[in-house]
Amino acid sequence: MADTQATPWLTLIGWGESGIGALSAASRAALDEAEVVFGAARHLRLLPDLKGEVRCWPVPFADGIPQLLAERGRRVVMLVSGDPFCFGAGTTITRYLAREEWHAFPAPSTFGLAAARLGWALEKTVCLGLHAAPLQRARPHMQPGQRLLILVRDGQSVGMLAQLISRWGFGRSQLHLLEALDGARERWRQGMAEYTVPPDIQAPVIVGVEVDGDGPAIPMSSGWPDHFFEHDGQLTKQPIRALTLSALAPQAGQCLWDIGAGSGAIAIEWLARHHLTQAVAFEQSSERAARARRNALALGQDRLHVVEGRAPLTLDDQPLPDTVFIGGGVSEALLNWLWTHLAEGTRVVANAVSLESEALLSHWQRHNGGELLRFDWAKAETMGPRRGWKARYPIVQWQTWR
Repeated sequence: MADTQATPWLTLIGWGESGIGALSAASRAALDEAEVVFGAARHLRLLPDLKGEVRCWPVPFADGIPQLLAERGRRVVMLVSGDPFCFGAGTTITRYLAREEWHAFPAPSTFGLAAARLGWALEKTVCLGLHAAPLQRARPHMQPGQRLLILVRDGQSVGMLAQLISRWGFGRSQLHLLEALDGARERWRQGMAEYTVPPDIQAPVIVGVEVDGDGPAIPMSSGWPDHFFEHDGQLTKQPIRALTLSALAPQAGQCLWDIGAGSGAIAIEWLARHHLTQAVAFEQSSERAARARRNALALGQDRLHVVEGRAPLTLDDQPLPDTVFIGGGVSEALLNWLWTHLAEGTRVVANAVSLESEALLSHWQRHNGGELLRFDWAKAETMGPRRGWKARYPIVQWQTWR
């Protein structure tokens, strides 16, 4: 077993608006002994006089990492807001270090402080760190009765968030604006999202949201209504999408290739199943690729990676997936490429509408196994004074493993 008791050169100290007054004895000792102390400008203004050299962490954040690593071997402290590993910088920094090079003394997270002020059960509250991510990531969580704690960058971001919440149909949501928690500047104000946000909001700020409104809310099930997606008709329709997501069977951490993505609906719903899933959408039409990106952002799944170009030419430079969906453009060349390059055990699901594509899937199923299914479906529509069934194109689906 590896020795984890080696003396680390880097100490991550959780830092808050109350400054040194809230630090543990171990944190104070690390500060006193540090040769170099890094911190953001708002952290450094609360520091007392120290023996070590004090350096302001640059913006953008990534520019400071080489400076930090250059001090390896000295006694270094980095001040990090609250809990370094709760939407904090600790996760980013420690990617570059061996485990024995660092240790951390966390402070209460901003989320924990906010929950304590509001009296909310943290385990029943959605916590989102959106200070460096699109605010649209809140969209899937806009469910009536849900409580959210959203950490944002500044007052301008609070205003943008309130506008988005109102645009999504939840303007009656109660917003709690919690500023500079646990410090001399702490302030708590509240109001409905549809009202004007105060112009003098001070950072750091976290927004508590009690969701209320008519929505629409994004369903928790697979097969979202078609109207959630911008499309030009190139869209796997809701009933077939639900069946397809069931066949794809997403799991946490898995990566999907959506080949012939169209509007991106399959990949977007795949990403919505778990925050650790990944997806790459391949689309040869630049117009549809742009539309898929817009859909992903609007529905809170901006981590969708869209690759423009015709498969299989665009597949070579991508990390191999756990699951592949072929929704458009299935061909002998594409299937040959997949069976040559994919790792054994990769799940493959292909949908076909045309007779030619159906024949191709039938041939490959006969020689490679898997399950071949056909979905015939129809929708009731008016026929003059009466109603009748209007048949849609049947879908042939091949489910298999490489």
